[in-house]
Amino acid sequence: MMNIQGLMKQAQMMQKKMQEEQQRLEQEEFEGVSGGGMVKVVLSGKFEMKKINLDKSIVDADDVEVLEDLIVAAYNDAKEKADAKMGEAMGSITGGLNLGGMKLPF
Repeated sequence: MMNIQGLMKQAQMMQKKMQEEQQRLEQEEFEGVSGGGMVKVVLSGKFEMKKINLDKSIVDADDVEVLEDLIVAAYNDAKEKADAKMGEAMGSITGGLNLGGMKLPF
């Protein structure tokens, strides 16, 4: 028979590790790029935009739509990188345990 107390203790330790890792990842920054490096966006681990760099040659008052699309693409690139890093970190904590579609604390 399973040791319920031992299982609960393991779950609590895993939860604590996940919270610590989440706090650590929130301090990291993730850079997204688009337009061949002409647009760069830096996000925090909380997905807050911290910085944006635009190559002057991409700024055209007559074609703002392209710039808007490139900013969105750079943001999405940074978010994908952050998501991947967070997924890796949580996977290492859970040991690849399938949590049945449970949403992690992000």
